[in-house]
Amino acid sequence: MSADGSRRFAANVHGWLLVLPAAALLVLFTHYPTVATFLRSFFSTAKGARGSAFVGVDNYRQMIDDPIFWQVLSNNAYFALGTIPVSIGLALLMAIWVNGRIAGKGWLRLAYFTPTVLPMIAVANIWLFFYTPQYGLFEQVLSAFGVPAHNFLGSKDTVLTCLIIVAIWKEAGFFMIFYLAALQQMSPNLAEAAAIEGASRWHFFRRVTFPLLMPTTLFVLVNAIINSFRLVDHVVVMTRGGPDNASSLLLYYIYEVGFRYWDSAYAAALTMVLLALLALFAVGQFLFMDRKVHYR
Repeated sequence: MSADGSRRFAANVHGWLLVLPAAALLVLFTHYPTVATFLRSFFSTAKGARGSAFVGVDNYRQMIDDPIFWQVLSNNAYFALGTIPVSIGLALLMAIWVNGRIAGKGWLRLAYFTPTVLPMIAVANIWLFFYTPQYGLFEQVLSAFGVPAHNFLGSKDTVLTCLIIVAIWKEAGFFMIFYLAALQQMSPNLAEAAAIEGASRWHFFRRVTFPLLMPTTLFVLVNAIINSFRLVDHVVVMTRGGPDNASSLLLYYIYEVGFRYWDSAYAAALTMVLLALLALFAVGQFLFMDRKVHYR
């Protein structure tokens, strides 16, 4: 081997050794559990003296015949449609506002970002107080206007909407940070040139600002979809999936099946469906938005 070849080989080995700790952790805590869960979904759950046995796709057949699974999937779809566009749109509006020349914008940024740093359990307990029948903040305000008392978290018609409001309040500030960082990277010459040409603020936003924000929008959208399918803390604290599974989401249902009913095999099959949905959404976003992300 030549001297140049030896140096290149040593550099490659050195690079792989630097990557090895992170790669080992990734395989150990991400890839291996995924493969193990996939294999587990084709076996039955061991109960007592009866060991686990290979059952093929029986767990997936059970899922198709499970009405609670379809209700939970429908709840999660409604939850995603309610949280994703509103939280992203609100984050963009807040970022544009606090990026401008306004008094006290530092405090505004802090106020918008504060819900993000609060623990999920703390947020759930705060909003649980807001929604408490008769004594909650919302009940006190509505009663002042003569509106009759209503159990927001105890009604099938309003419980999921209440969770959507909490999720938007928690996530909008987090997404705002990414939009704010992207806006601060944009050259001020673009706005000056548009002003010279007589372009309105709306035209400048639609033709220049928003297209330049598309990479950030794609990143935020992927995270928003993942967040909408991994919410479980708020459900555990505020509703426990009730009433009558009206607020049960897919990840919470997996938690219930696996740790309340101890059916680990069926929980593994549900987990694979969740992973498949997230992968499908992610790939679809990159394929559909790839031509719109890179602005020329």
